[in-house]
Amino acid sequence: MQSYMGLGNSLQTAQAAAGGGGPGGWVELARTTLGSANADLTVSSLADKRYYMVLTATEGSSANSDMYSRFNGDSGSNYSYRVAYNGTESTQINQGNGGWHTTATGSTTPLFTVAYIANLAGEEKLFMCPLSVKALSGAGSAPERSIGFTKWTNTSAAINSITQTTTTSTTQSTGSEMVVLGWDPADTHTTNFWEELASVNATGSSTNLSSGTISAKKYLWIQCFTKDWTTGVDMTFNNDTGSNYARRYSNLGGADATSINQASINDMVGGASSNPSFTNIFIVNNSANEKLAIGHNVDNNGTGATNYPDRIEMVGKWANTSAQITEIDLDSTGSNFSSNSILKVWGSN
Repeated sequence: MQSYMGLGNSLQTAQAAAGGGGPGGWVELARTTLGSANADLTVSSLADKRYYMVLTATEGSSANSDMYSRFNGDSGSNYSYRVAYNGTESTQINQGNGGWHTTATGSTTPLFTVAYIANLAGEEKLFMCPLSVKALSGAGSAPERSIGFTKWTNTSAAINSITQTTTTSTTQSTGSEMVVLGWDPADTHTTNFWEELASVNATGSSTNLSSGTISAKKYLWIQCFTKDWTTGVDMTFNNDTGSNYARRYSNLGGADATSINQASINDMVGGASSNPSFTNIFIVNNSANEKLAIGHNVDNNGTGATNYPDRIEMVGKWANTSAQITEIDLDSTGSNFSSNSILKVWGSN
């Protein structure tokens, strides 16, 4: 990308990578919202861009079903993929579709995914969905998580359509939506999809780091750099500290752990540490649905190249089904946040 987010005091909006108002950011190319239930959710007539970001908010399905990817309507044996469900990994080759989200619980509740595609016409197309989250109704049930990595072996055409399909008689519910964003190094537009909603630096004298009131948007992207907290960091929405949150996470690639009926999504931005920690979170923020969050965290685990970084993959949910998120709070359960700490929030409808 043309510019990147820095850390600490230099953590700033990446105009090209995150789209904060400068030229060449992520632009919405097309979207499809299902007006009636359908097995396929397809966005077509896509402009040829070097990279795609794909946001998919599935309102539910008629029965339990895995979700798969197809490109340009190709259902030949031209895909291979690697997927993991709640930490258990499997692979497939010579398939008529690629992996996207896999499930094994029988749930028909909403699903949220964020995926990325490298789209060079002369190369095999590489698709990554580094984390998906599927709701299981209520804060008493931990969400599912899934990871999918696919290649489409076509080396003669750029992608012009993307389909999320069930490949069965199962249908995706009315209102399910796919939004495709594009980025290309030659872009000079200023119609960026992501709008900056908040940028807040810690004072160094508080255990709270808050976005304050933000505009209600369907899709939220949170990035934060935190430092000097010692016990943990909890994330809450709209000042709700009732037992309305649940999460699932993997620490350092270990077995999944869950927590339910919580007063926050605890440790969404990493475990106990006074080390610098960087977190990337996406949320689908529909008023009538549970709010689903996807998060990745890296902690420097001590200065110097002799200390390898730690990582956490996490999905979480806020069980509220009557309001959109309009405030995001990070609360340290130990020391004050360092004045180097910063919270940034982008959003879009």
